[in-house]
Amino acid sequence: MTRRRQDRVLGILIRRGDWVTAATLADQLGVTPRSVRSYVTAVNARVPGAEAIESGPAGYRATGAAAAVLRAGAETDPGTPRERLHGVVRALLDAGDGIDVHETADRMHVSSATLEADLGRVRSLLGDGAGLTLVRAGSRIRLVGSELAQRRFVSRLAHDEMDEGAFDLEALRRAADAMAIPSEALGAFKSDLVARLGELGYFVNEFAAADVVLHVAIAADRVAQGRALDAVHGDPEPARARLADIVGELTSRHFGVELGQGDRLHLAALLLTRVVVPGSREEPAVAPDPRIAAVVRAAVERAAESYLVDIAHDDFVERLALHVQNLVHRAREQAWSRNPLTRTLKSAYPMIFDVAVSIAGELSVTLGVPIHDDEIAYIAMHVGGRLERSRRAETMLTATIVCPGYYELHELLRSSVDRSLGRSIEVTGVETRVDPDWSAIDSDLVLTTIEPPVHVTGLPSERIVRIQPFLTDADVERVTAAAGRVRRARRLGRLRAELARYFAPGAFLRGVDASRGEEGVIRDLGALLVAQGVIGDDYVDSTIERERLSSTAFTETLAVPHALKMTAARTAIAIGISEQPITWGDARVHVVALVAFSESDRPAFQTVFEQLVEVFGEPESAQRLVRRGVDLSSFLDELAAVIDG
Repeated sequence: MTRRRQDRVLGILIRRGDWVTAATLADQLGVTPRSVRSYVTAVNARVPGAEAIESGPAGYRATGAAAAVLRAGAETDPGTPRERLHGVVRALLDAGDGIDVHETADRMHVSSATLEADLGRVRSLLGDGAGLTLVRAGSRIRLVGSELAQRRFVSRLAHDEMDEGAFDLEALRRAADAMAIPSEALGAFKSDLVARLGELGYFVNEFAAADVVLHVAIAADRVAQGRALDAVHGDPEPARARLADIVGELTSRHFGVELGQGDRLHLAALLLTRVVVPGSREEPAVAPDPRIAAVVRAAVERAAESYLVDIAHDDFVERLALHVQNLVHRAREQAWSRNPLTRTLKSAYPMIFDVAVSIAGELSVTLGVPIHDDEIAYIAMHVGGRLERSRRAETMLTATIVCPGYYELHELLRSSVDRSLGRSIEVTGVETRVDPDWSAIDSDLVLTTIEPPVHVTGLPSERIVRIQPFLTDADVERVTAAAGRVRRARRLGRLRAELARYFAPGAFLRGVDASRGEEGVIRDLGALLVAQGVIGDDYVDSTIERERLSSTAFTETLAVPHALKMTAARTAIAIGISEQPITWGDARVHVVALVAFSESDRPAFQTVFEQLVEVFGEPESAQRLVRRGVDLSSFLDELAAVIDG
């Protein structure tokens, strides 16, 4: 039993915020339900007189104490393999002439064989492209590589210490402490830095700010040991020089370390490429590199055409081009920017994420840089922000107010509805009669201050919301809930109609061989559609290429592999179900829906794609479909039942 797995159980339960079965937790951890019960027992033993995980008939649920237990659990126990690994790395970084294996083992109170195993772990962490190697001469071993490469390695290990998706100050402090980096001043430094950047008119990316603050702490630590970066020759551009002065001033104030010109300019470059975007006040507008802007425009226009999304606008392209320009710089430096919202964006907005994957794929090929999932998530945030305006218009519901006339009562009520619900509901009519023609009301919702007849032809009761003449908070909540139900029913209704058309008879595989892996399963399902003449082998290859760009495991249960180009003869879906979890990227899924889209069915893409993910985003529904979907007919029956609620 490991502390890390205990903490993973806590993290899953905290994120879900509801009951989770032992089987679901076991699938995600790759263990048995019995092991899950052991982890839960061990976690609760860490809370004297209370419990962090509540048990019940529906499984397990995090209590209010769970977050504190998870934070405490992140503090590595002295003498653990992870603590030893950090100690070895720290010793290698501090000793320019290397360390003696036997002396270091004695100092750490372990055998030489144990230390050799730890050094093996260090080698595996260095990997390819890190710019660092371990060089050995007898019993002495040293870390060889540039100062920048060594700092990036420290940053990477510190990030590994951070909880998944955590970018709060406490997580940052724990990560710094794990690598013996000064952490006391992190909070004050970050607050002052963000304030100074705001005064200069910059918009600040708070997610990346924590990462750069960590780099500042690493730089202060290295400079204090006499390991400064060389000074940069030539005059830096004014914006970089101004930020360099701010970083130097704040580092001196909060860390008590005077940075040289090389360190200040390096950290200023990190700020410019990760944290800030030119704002609208004092800082003059910055134009992106014309070549990058042209490449971004081409990628955006192609994605807009392929996915029928409204993103090909000059302001959007210019802002995204600035981001991509910084991304290219980070790629050259192998200094990637993390995004704690990657998993959320992928599961909640799969279509937006897929548009971002399409753009990232073209940018990666044209610009010759790799683009990882976290970087794709930032592109998705740009895309989602641009689409939000049109999405709001599409999701706006109409409403009719029924309020018998009495002075200006109906006018006051309409004003209150507009003020409280105007962003999601448009009032298209007001009935002031005490006996309106209920059956003639054709708006999405009816907000009434009087009781309607028990049965009204053509007016379902779920569209009617009873409200008070003077709108209350409870009324607003009821209307909002009703609007959500109407939108969901509308979406799922479209999904049901589309799925009936697109599920291919004969393209259903129960008992998928989980050992085949992602590409093997894609080829198995693709062969079913190839045999029906829906796609060719080239479409299967294209789907595998898309999978390599970014995993299509959009929920904890479902993967939706597909090609980026809609070249199928017709739109069809092949379903594969496995009772054993299939390792898919970082997830473990039970259902794989290989989707082949044709050019003529582009408008259906968003409906099928997003709503299929929504259904499988509910663990209980997903488990029901996996358990009862023994063939295509029963699978569709269960899917329809889930959609109908």
